[in-house]
Order: sequence, then C-alpha cells, then structure tokens
Amino acid sequence: MGETSRRNYYMVFLIFLTFFVISFLTNIMGPLIPDIIQSFSLSLALAGLLPFSFFIAYGVMSIPAGFLVEKYREKAAMLLAFSVAFCGALLFALFPGYLVATISLFLIGLGMAILQVAINPLLRVSGGEEHFAFNSVLAQLIFGGASFLSPRLYSYLVTSLPVGEKHNALLDSLRRLVPERLPWVSLYWVFAVTTVLMLIILVISRFPRVELKEEEKVGTWGIYKILFRKKIVLLYFLGIMAYVGTEQGVANWISQFLKTYHGLDPQTAGARAVSYFWGLMTLGGLLGLVLLKLFDSRKVLLAASLLAMATLTLGLFGPAVLTTLNLRIPLIYSGRVELFAFSLIGFFASVMWPIIFSLALNSVDRYHGAFSGILCTGIIGGALVPLLVGWLGDHLGLRQGMFVLYLTLGFILSIGIWARPLISNETIWLRKRKKLAASQAGH
Repeated sequence: MGETSRRNYYMVFLIFLTFFVISFLTNIMGPLIPDIIQSFSLSLALAGLLPFSFFIAYGVMSIPAGFLVEKYREKAAMLLAFSVAFCGALLFALFPGYLVATISLFLIGLGMAILQVAINPLLRVSGGEEHFAFNSVLAQLIFGGASFLSPRLYSYLVTSLPVGEKHNALLDSLRRLVPERLPWVSLYWVFAVTTVLMLIILVISRFPRVELKEEEKVGTWGIYKILFRKKIVLLYFLGIMAYVGTEQGVANWISQFLKTYHGLDPQTAGARAVSYFWGLMTLGGLLGLVLLKLFDSRKVLLAASLLAMATLTLGLFGPAVLTTLNLRIPLIYSGRVELFAFSLIGFFASVMWPIIFSLALNSVDRYHGAFSGILCTGIIGGALVPLLVGWLGDHLGLRQGMFVLYLTLGFILSIGIWARPLISNETIWLRKRKKLAASQAGH
C-alpha cells in the first residue's frame, strides 16, 4: 500500500510538471511576436500566422488524440507528444526562419494537444477521485505560474546574451548556438532541452492503469455526428473558440501594441505586461473559486465579460478614457495605464474557460466525453482571432484590429444570458435552500 501511495504521489507531481511545461511552451508567443516581426520583416498578418500554426494543431489533434490515448495508453501518448514537440523546438533552434517557425509551432502544438487529452484522466486516477477537483485547480495554478515565468526567462535571455556576464555556463553555451542578431532563438534551445528532460523522466516512470469513466471516453464518430446536429453544442463550441481567441488575441498582441503606440521596449516592458497578464489570470482563478461558491456561474460570467470589455477599452484608449470619465490617477502617462489595463484583462478572463466548459457539459445529458473533445477542438479560436487581428491591423491599424476582441467578449457575455444548464453550480445559498426544503419535506 505504501509503494502504491508513493507511486501515485510521484505521478501527481509528474502531471503537475507536465502542466508546467505545457504552459511554458504554449504561452510565450506574445513576447516573441515583436522580435519575430523585426527579425524577419513581417507584416502583422504574417506574424498572426504564427499563433495560427500553433493553435490550429489543437483543432486538428484534440479528437484524434482521444482515440490515440484510448488505444495506446497515456505513457505512449505522452512520449509521442514530447517527441513531436522536441522535433519542433529543435527544428527552429537549428534553422531559424519564418517558414520553419510555422512548421515548428505546428509540431509543438500537436504535442501539447496530445498532452492535454492524456493527463486529465491520469490526474484523476493518480491523485484519487476525491481529490480530483482540488488537484485540477492546483494544476491550473501551476499552469498559470509557468505562463508568468516564461516571459521573464525570455526577457533575461534576450537582454543578457548580447552583454551578459562571461563564465555563465548557460549564457556561454547559448552564445555558441544562437545567431548574434537573433538572441530570442535561445528560448527554443531551452524548449528542446526541456522536452528531452521530460522524455527521460517519462521513460523511467511507472504509470498506473487508467480506466476511463464513461464521460471521459471519446466515443465513436457517429456520436460526434449526433452532437454536431445539436444547436447547443455548436453554440458552446463557438463559446470556447471565443474565449481562447480572446485570451490569445490579447496575450499575443499586447507587446506589439505597446511598442507601436507607446514605444515601450517589447523585451522588457512588453514581456512584463504579458507576464502580468498570465499572473493575474492565475490570481483571478483563485477568486473565481470563491465567487462560484457564492453566485450563479452565469452571473459571474456576465460580470467578468463586462469588466474585461471595460479594461480592454482602457487598454486600447488609455488616459483618454480616464479623462472622459474625469478620473485622475497618478499612473496616467503614455503606456503605463495601457500596460496595466491589458494585464488586468487576464484577471477577469480567468473564470471564463471553466464556466463555459462546465455550462456546456451540464447542458447535455450524455456523450460528455465526445462533447469534451468537440469543446477542446474550439481551441482553434486561438489560431483564428490573432490572425484576424493581425490582418485587420495591416489594413486599419493594430488598435482597430483589436476591436475584434469586443465581438468575442460579446459572444461570451451572451452565454451568461442564454445558457440554460440542466444542472446549475451549487452555491452556498442554493445548498441552504435544498437543506431547508428537505427538512420541511421531512416534517
């Protein structure tokens, strides 16, 4: 019994580490975009194709990954995922160029999509079903922590490589590997080494047997056809697309926006803004846990959407908004308000994914595993929205291009209005009403 317990605790740690690495590799694109645009002389639309290449892989792979995990089990799927991600990272590290970057990001995206599908059932079995909710929240906090740290590592590398201290083993090694004019490519060497380390850890790890619950099974293609005929399924699919599109539309363009309109250095101020965005999203998730015990999730979603729209407006127009509202704040000078406003969007967006996902699953009475696969495919919103922002940015200006985010946030807002789940989230007040009703029925 003791050995099994140790093994399970080890597996929980390994899954948390995997969440950290997924986030570390996934959410670095925003700080990199200004460097990539400058290094390869790209238009905003071509830069928008980079997150498109990454997130379209989720759309391609999310459902097939479920079949893959069911057939070959979690360990084989995770080994494949990290192998593909390693190939993607090493390819770009060795041959930095725009076309190679799109291929590289697609390969890394394929790997991350497989991992996302494999590790959630594994976490349930390894940590115990009774602790699954707690462990899932903790995993999301670790995910957010990695997103907070990766822009800071990028900032350290690109500012230290050209002028950093000598006799630093990491910097000296990277200087020999990275073109002098492309210090940011060093991040992909870090990614390559990280994936190799994860492969080694996985090879020597013993995995528990995972018996998928009925709602975790991917189902047959016929079930997907049944679900796609349902209007509610399509609406929630669009809801996930809108959320991921909003998240990536902000995170990927913050740094370039601050550079374009306020002249802020993307390698320091821009990276810091993206780091704060993910950090505040993590803190917002903690507050969201409390709010969902107090209020109906639809009301929380409505409030979060409205506040995200307000901070988006503040980010796009900055001091002009405060002046219109006759608010005097010491931080009013070019770029400072916008930096904090864009970061604050992450705080309000933090509750959107879990609420939309839970409302969706609670709106159908069966086929939850297949429906989850469809919802995860909606992650392609992270491919489409940044690309659309970039394309519009080339023609109208980046500020106007980011108006697209009002549409995605508006759709998320609408979910709070039209959602009619079969089961609502249990709040403290709802639990008290149930107990009162039960006691009255007993009398």
